[in-house]
Amino acid sequence: MKIIRDTREQAPFTFGGYDCEVQAGTLTTGDYALAGLADRCAVERKSLDDLLGCLTGEGRERFQRELARAAGLDCFAVVVEASMPDMAEGRYRSRMKPHAAMQSVLAFQVRYKCPFIWAGNKPGAEYATYHYLRHYLREASARYASIVKAHGVEAQRSKSNG
Repeated sequence: MKIIRDTREQAPFTFGGYDCEVQAGTLTTGDYALAGLADRCAVERKSLDDLLGCLTGEGRERFQRELARAAGLDCFAVVVEASMPDMAEGRYRSRMKPHAAMQSVLAFQVRYKCPFIWAGNKPGAEYATYHYLRHYLREASARYASIVKAHGVEAQRSKSNG
């Protein structure tokens, strides 16, 4: 599996110990995507403080544009390097009230049909990102294999080779 890591990532995941190759590249949506499938599936990674910055002011507008672009993908998630209780209990540096922050996240999930995965910490977020992409690749492979088979592409290939 080949994962593209956006070149703008500040403290990128290395995916050490995972069965994948990581390449730097420019992604239009998200921070991590599958090579060749970046227009279908991506993951946006957020620390808790970064997420809070995306819920207020100019950061909110930029983040909403990102989520709107992501709504056009087959599969997209925001992976948060914190737990939901971390946000709900205000364990962050922003002045935004925890209730308002939670309501914004819940509204974004509904509005943009985008799950937020509360991974607990950075290693948990790396785990969630890798396996989210892996599961998409497995599901897409099965889906597209059945489409290829339904259209007889394999049969056409073997006839042309024989």
